[in-house]
Amino acid sequence: MSTNVSEKQARQTAEAARESEWRQPSFGKELFLGRFRLDLIHPRPAPTPRPEFLDRLAEYLRSEVDGARIEREARIPDEVFHGLAALGAFGMKIDREYGGLGLSHLHYCQALTMTGSVNAAVGALLSAHQSIGVPQPLKMFGTPEQKKAFLPRLAAGEVSAFLLTEPDVGSDPARLGTVAEPVEGGFRLNGVKLWATNGTVATLLVVMARVPEKGITAFVVEGDSPGITVERRNAFLGLRGLENSVTRFHDVFVPEANVIGGLGRGLRIALTTLNTGRLSLPAMCVGAGKRALAIAREWSADRVQWGRPVGSHEAVAKKIAFIAASTYAMESMLDLCCLIADDQRNDIRIEAALVKLFASEIAWQVADELVQIRGGRGYETAESLAARGERPSETEQILRDLRINRIFEGSTEIMHLLIAREAVDAHLSVAGDIIDPEADLGRKARAGARAGAFYARWLPTLAVGQGQNPSAYGEFGPLAAHLRYVERTSRKLARSTFWGMSRWQGRLERKQAFLGRIVDIGAELFAMSAVCVRARAERDDRPEGRELADLFCRQARLRVEARFAALWDNTDRLDVTAAERVLAGRYAFLEEGVIAPASDAPWVAPWSPGPSTAEDVRRRLR
Repeated sequence: MSTNVSEKQARQTAEAARESEWRQPSFGKELFLGRFRLDLIHPRPAPTPRPEFLDRLAEYLRSEVDGARIEREARIPDEVFHGLAALGAFGMKIDREYGGLGLSHLHYCQALTMTGSVNAAVGALLSAHQSIGVPQPLKMFGTPEQKKAFLPRLAAGEVSAFLLTEPDVGSDPARLGTVAEPVEGGFRLNGVKLWATNGTVATLLVVMARVPEKGITAFVVEGDSPGITVERRNAFLGLRGLENSVTRFHDVFVPEANVIGGLGRGLRIALTTLNTGRLSLPAMCVGAGKRALAIAREWSADRVQWGRPVGSHEAVAKKIAFIAASTYAMESMLDLCCLIADDQRNDIRIEAALVKLFASEIAWQVADELVQIRGGRGYETAESLAARGERPSETEQILRDLRINRIFEGSTEIMHLLIAREAVDAHLSVAGDIIDPEADLGRKARAGARAGAFYARWLPTLAVGQGQNPSAYGEFGPLAAHLRYVERTSRKLARSTFWGMSRWQGRLERKQAFLGRIVDIGAELFAMSAVCVRARAERDDRPEGRELADLFCRQARLRVEARFAALWDNTDRLDVTAAERVLAGRYAFLEEGVIAPASDAPWVAPWSPGPSTAEDVRRRLR
């Protein structure tokens, strides 16, 4: 039932939802333009005082939440929901006037890091409820009446969920099939939503649906409304306690007063909410990195092979160093993003996307290296280890739980494209009509004049900069050399982007591997900047941070140089050709000799409007 749309229509829908204005400065935007604006992130804004809530949460998690039980039973106990509610954990991001705690982004993310380290599914419960569920869209776009009606309920412990994805609609919302038809007093909602985190327990939902002739719109929907059926609780590789649903809407009435932000603004609301909502996922990655480092340190010092602790062997030592440096970088990036988000003087949409992308990818590598350090014990479950009398290290669970983060809230591939779109925004603003096949000669001529003027001013700025001044950034001491590298490399990155646009013009949007490398280089440069700024800010309280910052920057520089080389020396064209041949069946002989499970079920399950024929598996908290 999803809408059939052309590639052009899909792009237009995404572009219309994109927040195109820049009302505040952005470190990330400037970085991709070859302008290293260190003044936008240094010195870091001072955090607000640490709230007592974090100490109470730590004590509750330590004494009352059994992460091993949740993993074993694939279910968060009712008493954990009630305990978190009593603490106020469901209202961490809700303002105090509505019964919430009104935590800063920094303290909210610290709470998620702590919670996720005990059990990632509990962290995902709180994150999905507050970062993308009902509280955040209402906080940013809700009417005073909506806030008064819903936020106190959510702060008190009712659970919310966000419903966008459908069986045949993921990152391409232009094909959304759920429809909200206008009726007297409101709308009649029909459709099926897939992978709704918290969907089996939520009593308030944010639902994205298409209003005829108005576009995709966001609604607050009461979870117990007649016509809603939770048809299934989904099971996954990790996050086994996750309450994730397939939810059907059949003739569900939604009052007109429950529209969020106006008709047709649903996608923009979703994307704007994610500008800071994406920070919750890296918070979980930071927690996983910290646990991985502790396990690697203790195990590698205790385990002896060939007469020496395994951590003293170079092959293992390199892995430990990677885990330590990467965890320091993830936390530095996240803390910096939170602090400048709380400060509210900068636009952090690019920075938040970069830290989500970087942390989800690097944390997965951290977990993989941890499994390798632990060897067979890294592949064995914590329960099995405990049964043999060994310390129940949750190494394999960390790996499984982390894997979804490369997909959640924008897959790595989609994040590359979203960030790349922002990275080339300045170019498209002045030269878009030149590469637009539908632009007439007049538009192309005017665009050519604008582009000429822009590049005449911009290109010369990429030739020299502070990165070539041996005394620049001297206040950072030994780390100054890394900041000079970032400055030089940001200009090189901007030149490479310009060369790519000059070479491929309108075809650049299909050069996704090239754009992905551009974005990954930008992420590494942002991470290098963040660790240097953090080490400088903490130099008195934590001087050892400078060692980790230096180590990370040295590792990152090697990755950056490899990606620059791959921009122009790669197998991208051959890979695309090979993929086309695979899809055409040319290499099907490689699939011979194995036994596949017998099934003729479709890869994507179809659905049609109508009442549900499935049992409602909604979970009622007792």
